[in-house]
Amino acid sequence: MTLYICCCIHFHGRAAACPLPDSFIYCSTHTFNGSELKMRTVVPCLTILLVLAVGSAVHGCPPSERAALLAFRAALKEPYLGIFNSWTGDDCCNRWYGVSCDPVTHRVADINLRGESEDPIFERAHRTGFMTGYISPAICKLTRLSSVIIADWKGITGEIPRCITSLPFLRILDLIGNRLSGDLPADIGRLHRLTVLNVADNLISGSIPASLTALPNLMHLDLRNNKISGTLPRNFGNMRMLSRALLSRNQISGPLPASISRIYRLADLDLSLNQLTGKIPEFMGRMAVLATLNLDGNKFYGNIPPSLLVSGISNLNLSRNYLTGELPDVLGPRSYFTVLDLSYNNLKGRIPKSISEASYIGHLDLSHNHLCGPIPSGAPFDHLEAASFVFNDCLCGKPLKPC
Repeated sequence: MTLYICCCIHFHGRAAACPLPDSFIYCSTHTFNGSELKMRTVVPCLTILLVLAVGSAVHGCPPSERAALLAFRAALKEPYLGIFNSWTGDDCCNRWYGVSCDPVTHRVADINLRGESEDPIFERAHRTGFMTGYISPAICKLTRLSSVIIADWKGITGEIPRCITSLPFLRILDLIGNRLSGDLPADIGRLHRLTVLNVADNLISGSIPASLTALPNLMHLDLRNNKISGTLPRNFGNMRMLSRALLSRNQISGPLPASISRIYRLADLDLSLNQLTGKIPEFMGRMAVLATLNLDGNKFYGNIPPSLLVSGISNLNLSRNYLTGELPDVLGPRSYFTVLDLSYNNLKGRIPKSISEASYIGHLDLSHNHLCGPIPSGAPFDHLEAASFVFNDCLCGKPLKPC
């Protein structure tokens, strides 16, 4: 077996890389013959045969990703804080505000630009951020992005780039607090790694894409305060990892899909101030970890499911609907409510005495119904004000007028 070993010798104390006019490359040939090692020749070479480079090269972000970031920046205008002043130099991984890179690959991994921040830049200016422009599709050239946070800038307009769904490693998409319009991308279900989708407080319209339910890892969904219409997808419950679903202040209509009952991790469901209809399903009170249920400001009708009052729900708001019938007389020691708001409905009958058996009720509102009869004594009624009972047919007793 023959082994070629080459080394570069520098003269005159120079440290430049080979070849130099006064440098030599010595190539030695070693032959292994059994146990005997014979060195044949050592030939000085002025022509490079092999260069072995050992050094600590400086690794920056790829030029293509730097170019993509600069194109992204060119579509935005931030006149007050100067947060883009740091976006200079060849290495976008080195102190570019809001940009983070993978320490191994040096690819851009995170964009975190938040207009309401505790960063010293904001503190020195004594103001929150304001940015105009749009989100350039150039952002989609950063194919290793894990999180995109462009939040609370108040003036960013345009649509969410359709190509955003081509980012295979995206886990967080947070665009809250801008003026984005248009629909949610129809194929958003391609983002299989997505755990957070937050586009609240924008001008998003259209319906909820059916492909949204194909996101197996989504845990936080926030679509509040937009112009989203249509119905909730029938397979909404396919998002089994969902723990928070916040969809209030939209124009969503139709009934609650039965598949919601399969989201066993769901702890916070806010569908208030929409146009939902139908009866409130009994299964809502049997969901394992549901703690907050806000259905106020819709068009639900029928009776209040008794299961809601003996469940683990501690914040229950069913106000401003068309609910009828009597209050279920089922409360007991398992009933614990920080908020129980049933106001502005068509409930009738007496206030059940079992409410006094609840372990705790912090805020109770039964106003604007058709209730009648004496208000029970004791907790929680002894700390409630008249506003909790006004505008009923014939309620009486403390804190209202005597019976």
